[in-house]
Amino acid sequence: MSENKETPPICSYEGSDYQESFWGQGGRSYEDAVEAIALRRLLPPDGKLMLELGAGAGRNTLRYANFERVVLLDYSRTQLEQARKKLGGNKRYIYAAADVYRLPFKTGLFDAATMIRTLHHMAEPQMALQSVRRVLAKGAIFILEFANKRNFKAVMRYMLHKQNWNPFNHDAVEFAELNFDFHPKAIRQWLQEADFSIERQLSVSHLRAAFLKQHMPLRLMVAFDSALQWTGALAQYSPSVFTRAQMHAEAPDIAPGTFFCCPACSEGLPEERADLSCPSCGRVWEYREGIYDFRLE
Repeated sequence: MSENKETPPICSYEGSDYQESFWGQGGRSYEDAVEAIALRRLLPPDGKLMLELGAGAGRNTLRYANFERVVLLDYSRTQLEQARKKLGGNKRYIYAAADVYRLPFKTGLFDAATMIRTLHHMAEPQMALQSVRRVLAKGAIFILEFANKRNFKAVMRYMLHKQNWNPFNHDAVEFAELNFDFHPKAIRQWLQEADFSIERQLSVSHLRAAFLKQHMPLRLMVAFDSALQWTGALAQYSPSVFTRAQMHAEAPDIAPGTFFCCPACSEGLPEERADLSCPSCGRVWEYREGIYDFRLE
């Protein structure tokens, strides 16, 4: 975990084998498959520039093939190194190590963004959503996945007095350090406060249970979940919820020749595959082995 006086605490997967241990060998083929279905249902048919927030090792990146370019952003450089090894040096992909609270991009740059399995690490989720809002163009699509505290398992445990926290109130619950579950109504309120209008909600991972994974065929589990995802429009009691929202705030015109902005002072920076020197504050942001490093220590 890294921290400085100007940003909330940050959860870092630096040096972690998360991709292999959690997804490769962690028995999560079901979760990966149903999340892929949800993304297919929510993604726009095409686009120019996608921002993948919390991209990690690039598990979802190939699912954005309908976009001309994709920016993979993660706080962990080692996760981005794994993504680059997987995806190659294709100029269609841009890799940036940075935190969500201080996104190193010009205002109104992107026409779409996704944040999958990332918000649950945000100690200040409203601040994170406001930061995402800033870098999206008017009309941009934002697909957000969040961990739902009002899931069926939590409700049953609460009713049986096996857990102390109330799944029905709107407060976030931190079940482990920098791991939060959120109430669906709180998420909707925060999105609206950030000038997003919600277009669609899907409930995902209804069958996330070790017993079912051991005794139910994967194909049947995925089909069952796929058939139930539409219920998210009515109520959300699954452990994972996907929301598609559209940004309505006006964004200023982007100055010619700029793409990035200095996370320390917000000065515009060009898109060059080299170290970037800020003309305002003098900071130098490293570009090494295909990855920009905009992390503020």
